Amino acid sequence: MADTKSATAAKPERDPVTGLLEGTDGLKRCWWHGGLDDYQRYHDTEWGWPVDEDWRLFEKICLEGFQSGLSWLTILRKREAFRAAFANFEFEKVAVFTEADVERYLQDSGIVRHRKKIESTINNAKRALDLVSEFGSLAAYFWSFEPKPENRPPRLDFETARTLGKTAESTALSKDLKKRGWSFVGPTTVYAFMQSMGMVNDHLEGCCCREKVEQARADFLRPV
Repeated sequence: MADTKSATAAKPERDPVTGLLEGTDGLKRCWWHGGLDDYQRYHDTEWGWPVDEDWRLFEKICLEGFQSGLSWLTILRKREAFRAAFANFEFEKVAVFTEADVERYLQDSGIVRHRKKIESTINNAKRALDLVSEFGSLAAYFWSFEPKPENRPPRLDFETARTLGKTAESTALSKDLKKRGWSFVGPTTVYAFMQSMGMVNDHLEGCCCREKVEQARADFLRPV
């Protein structure tokens, strides 16, 4: 077993000024993945990349709701169990879940066994159907709340990133969702969803993914 001193020395450390973490591959990334393989892979390949598939959008906003009060890594590592429990987040199927399903999931140690969050997912699936009926798709609805470029920080450095727990746009989307009957969609949860689905690019300046994500967003055809 490695001694404590060696183990501590091997742990990657965030640059206190830039907020970047240098990986074993020599690339610099946003600090929050902590050098963990699965978390770094999520940072590199999912977080911030634009999404327009309705089931993925529904999954993301539901999992952000489950994350409330927990770490995202906990949710990420349970994601496959969540997908199995909630029909791969096909909201047409989730919308017809019953109280018996709720009771069953409260016994499922693979997911977060929180009654109100489970019930919220079923409720939100029904509300998602309403949105699709009105807007044609969840993607068209959600992307209509994308911030205008002039409302975004001109430079996304570490200091600025730490001020972005919620924004005017996430607050507006949160209020509209709540008005439509959604739950577990506070403005902070919604902003995390916006970051995850690529509505904003919050990879830090100097992160190896920032320019790639920015190009993907530039090439992305916004749904209408």
